[in-house]
Amino acid sequence: MKIGVATDDQVNIASHFGRAQGFMIYVIDKGSVVSQEFRPNSFTAHSQRMESHGAGHHSHEPILAALRDCMAVIASGMGRRIYDDLCNAGIEAFITNETECEKAAQLYLQGKLINHPERGCDHNH
Repeated sequence: MKIGVATDDQVNIASHFGRAQGFMIYVIDKGSVVSQEFRPNSFTAHSQRMESHGAGHHSHEPILAALRDCMAVIASGMGRRIYDDLCNAGIEAFITNETECEKAAQLYLQGKLINHPERGCDHNH
């Protein structure tokens, strides 16, 4: 199993899922992190400066495809539409107050990561 955490510096959780520099991917086996990798974010419209506020919805297909091997993704913030799209794709989405990537992954594994879906932003894209 894998867990993806949005990050700008490979240590701390990014404040916004789509604008993150990339994702720390934690590979889990028997309840423990056995390896990790960093995936640069080249697949969201935000990362490619293709903002479309007021111009309709951009596709979340590239980010869903890039993280399809993850059981869960964690960020400090994300739009409501990507939150719902992740969940509909079978990927648990977490909006957390935690600040460190690895700590959040460990809390998730322990069933102790608190999700704050009410903090998802409702912007029109």
